[in-house]
Amino acid sequence: MDAEMLKLTILTLFPLAMFYAAASDMFSMTISNKVSIILIGGFVVLSWAIGMDLQTIAWNWALAAIVLSVGFGFFAAGWVGGGDVKLAAAASLWLGWEHTVEFLVLAGFMGGLLTFMLLAMRTRMVPMILLKTSWTARLLKDGGGVPYGIALGPAAVFVYPETPWMQYVFSAM
Repeated sequence: MDAEMLKLTILTLFPLAMFYAAASDMFSMTISNKVSIILIGGFVVLSWAIGMDLQTIAWNWALAAIVLSVGFGFFAAGWVGGGDVKLAAAASLWLGWEHTVEFLVLAGFMGGLLTFMLLAMRTRMVPMILLKTSWTARLLKDGGGVPYGIALGPAAVFVYPETPWMQYVFSAM
């Protein structure tokens, strides 16, 4: 992979995957395993391509395992969906120890606002036009879930410019 293609891939792969996951969760209440697999595969290939040191790679994998383990506890408690957990773990692999806490706090804040807005809308009369499409009807259904990918995607993309990935892109210019 030439240098320009590598930089372009680093600039686009992670943000596009996270936004796709957010949109998918909003429209279907699911996040495909393919998104997490693409993020994991992308991390493996790109970390090697930029020469990331093995210690950093190992620590990022350890972090992803911790996020996955804690997330499955949340899933078992019924607080989040399985796709959300896998996406958060894959995102933490990319964001590393320096940025994952910021990502999770921001996602928690955004997810809390999303939950509050959906609960508020579910307890009020909403225009019938909002109930005519299946995805908005699902979002506004009383007792329905909250598509947390809507918070995870933008939170990760917000933090991404601070990561070593972007430092690589801009230092290689």
